[in-house]
Amino acid sequence: METDYVFPGRRVTAVSMVLGPVLLLTGTLLRSRFNFFFPDQLRAMSDHPALMTAAYTCFLAGNVLLWPAILALATRIGRTKPALAAWGGLFVLIGLFERTFHAGIDQAALGLAERRGAGFAESVVSESYQDLHLFSFLSFTIMFGWYVLAFATYRAKVLGVVQSIGLATMGLLPLGVLKGTEIVSIIGTAGLCVALVPAGIRVLLESPKPSRKTVLLTAITVPVLGALAFASTLG
Repeated sequence: METDYVFPGRRVTAVSMVLGPVLLLTGTLLRSRFNFFFPDQLRAMSDHPALMTAAYTCFLAGNVLLWPAILALATRIGRTKPALAAWGGLFVLIGLFERTFHAGIDQAALGLAERRGAGFAESVVSESYQDLHLFSFLSFTIMFGWYVLAFATYRAKVLGVVQSIGLATMGLLPLGVLKGTEIVSIIGTAGLCVALVPAGIRVLLESPKPSRKTVLLTAITVPVLGALAFASTLG
């Protein structure tokens, strides 16, 4: 039987629209007290490991959680503006992949700072900062994709003017390895909250109530996933 289901579903999309931006803003604010450039970020990790771990973890989690929201926006845009939907959606998703790649490098460098000291980590990062890799050629998507997607949401009337501008402010967010917080970082992540959080809440409220079968399956699945998550840390 055919349905109007669109992957990954309304509730997952709603959670993505609400939690993704909020986690990005939280991570941005947590590291806002430290200087923007990587030597200061590494020194902050040595001096405040718990705070910096929380900051980078929140930012990474928010970045990864955004993909269902972007998929949903691109799908809605595509009903009237398919070309804009394709370019905007693809660019932003590639940009999210790239930020996740950068987060892996951040994790390694911050781990070095915590275990071997900020000076050692700084020397490693500075020597390898300009190394070429696949994403070196795709960095433009991190910023440019948000402008295309924001224009597309406005042209397709998926978001209003204010929300589309909020979406575009994510293009101000600095890119690269071990980037801290500047004022434009706060503007960008706060703008994303303005763009997506109200839409996510609306999607959640408009979603049909889950069936008993769905609730039961979720109650069984969540503990299993928790156990698998713990087991994943063991190896």
